[in-house]
Amino acid sequence: MPRGIEFSFTGVCRKACLAIKNAIDFFISLIGLILLMPLFLIIAILVKLDSSGPVFYSQVRIGINRRKWDRRASECLISKDKRRRERRRRNYFGKPFRMLKFRTMIENAERKCGPTWAIENDPRITRVGLFLRKTRLDELPQLFNVLRGDMSLIGPRPERPMFIEDLSGRVENYTLRMKVKPGITGLAQVENGYDSSVDSVKAKIAYDLCYIKDWSPWQDIKILLKTVVVVITGKGAF
Repeated sequence: MPRGIEFSFTGVCRKACLAIKNAIDFFISLIGLILLMPLFLIIAILVKLDSSGPVFYSQVRIGINRRKWDRRASECLISKDKRRRERRRRNYFGKPFRMLKFRTMIENAERKCGPTWAIENDPRITRVGLFLRKTRLDELPQLFNVLRGDMSLIGPRPERPMFIEDLSGRVENYTLRMKVKPGITGLAQVENGYDSSVDSVKAKIAYDLCYIKDWSPWQDIKILLKTVVVVITGKGAF
């Protein structure tokens, strides 16, 4: 149990609930991928027609902290000749994986300016990408991540390694959010939208820790319903 958090469900009850949550994640993601294949195809065509580049965009994110280092996953973070040295030196507080999204920006958008916070009216975002972001449809490929077990349908948003290295020293209790699987949607996401600054991260960490502490199946249902509202209204989107 992470220091500073007392779970509402503990022991056998919590393990049983998490097993049910994992099973629900698996079956919903599997059924969702099957039913949404026509929509995936339409979005893929629109992305290709709108701008050059791949349909999907993958990015290294950090998942749940199980206090184990997955050697194969670490290969996507560091080059082979530096792997051993870097593994000793770096601590990302969780397991790295590649998160999938529909591409919403121009190809190689970060080549010139590098990783940045989400900003309003970002010129790198394509026309179709703007629509996908407002409706959160760009997140749908993460159902593959849920099916693989990298993510859950609901949980704290997975972050990039370089941001975790920075924020873990600037935001109190930041690494506690890696005590559960990251999610496609979550309490912090529906209440606060995209991260745009360190202050916004500080505001969202309270929601993440509240979700972890008070997690229940009923809370997940409430968050799913709020997610539907966010998708319809475009709340918090850039």
